[in-house]
Amino acid sequence: MATLAHAHLTLEEFNRQYGDSKPYHEYWFGDAIPKAMPTWLHGILQAILIRVLHEMGFISAAEVRLNLSEEAQPLPDVIATSKPCHTRYPTESFDIAIEILSPSDSMQYVLRKCRMYSKWGIEHIFVFDPEDKVAQKWNHSNTSLETISALEFPGRPTIPLSRIWQELKEQAEQLGLNNP
Repeated sequence: MATLAHAHLTLEEFNRQYGDSKPYHEYWFGDAIPKAMPTWLHGILQAILIRVLHEMGFISAAEVRLNLSEEAQPLPDVIATSKPCHTRYPTESFDIAIEILSPSDSMQYVLRKCRMYSKWGIEHIFVFDPEDKVAQKWNHSNTSLETISALEFPGRPTIPLSRIWQELKEQAEQLGLNNP
């Protein structure tokens, strides 16, 4: 579960104390919230999603700090865009934000992040659970997550999630992980 490392920081204080040092923290309305520690499955899924989004024609990356607001600067697990970004950190809305659940993640915090991503104009927001092999997409109309079976974007090839889960399973088995 995400817990506060230090409360009531200004963004300047946060950057001075936490900046880009590991373990990463997210700035969230004056609080420094430590990123959940990723598992093997989390890391493998992150790499798979980055590659799949690239295959679909997006430019994608992991753990990029968002600079869309002075109030909150989270680090989504994966972001992707189809338009140029001329700054070190995104300062304008982009196409895709993905959160990958780790065992210690608070679903309440993840939902708050989804609401904030939506407020910032990020069109496609996903939450992936590598343990349960479930993916959900944020529904902007009713502000909730809905289970999906494929990654679908207008004008791009559809990628069934069964392909992603199968690849995750195969790579986990190569590592000798139990119950991948």
